[in-house]
Amino acid sequence: MLRRLYDWTMSLAGTKHAEKGLAGVSFLESSIFPIPPDVILIPMVVARPDKWVRIAFICTLFSILGAFLGYAIGMFLYETIGKYVLELYGKADSFDKVTEWYNVYGGWGVLFAAVTPFPYKVLTIFSGATGLNLLTFTIVSIIGRSARFFLVAYLLRKFGEPIRLFIEKYLGLLFALFLILLFGGFYAIKFMF
Repeated sequence: MLRRLYDWTMSLAGTKHAEKGLAGVSFLESSIFPIPPDVILIPMVVARPDKWVRIAFICTLFSILGAFLGYAIGMFLYETIGKYVLELYGKADSFDKVTEWYNVYGGWGVLFAAVTPFPYKVLTIFSGATGLNLLTFTIVSIIGRSARFFLVAYLLRKFGEPIRLFIEKYLGLLFALFLILLFGGFYAIKFMF
């Protein structure tokens, strides 16, 4: 079933409804949908590199709007829908640990999920369920999702098809390394001053 869903998502990129498909998948991926919008974004930018900014903007905007749906699911529907979605991703048992962590570092978690392949929807739902400050949630979602989608689109525009394979293979690892260095830097600064 997941393979058919993936193939259907990929097929949207080649249609006249690609932008609508990208918007829909970007919106739903931030709250419930298992396939990331990159599978539409990447072939769209490869096919139309001159529209990379528009494509990245659509992906980013609708991903952030969808994040608010995930937040609302966590806040208002955690027991009925949110818990079920988290169980699908094997994260429901982590709720108590994440709640404690969120009291201190919630924004960093959302930023991490926004720029890496970690299922963003998990933390959008956790954010609503734990009551993460909505302004913090919004700011880190904008920063993270913009960084991810605009960087991917820019690299595809600049380097074309060869970078697509590199992005698909290593981008998650590169973003994770970037965040480790970022967290490490803040951690080091905290103890230096």
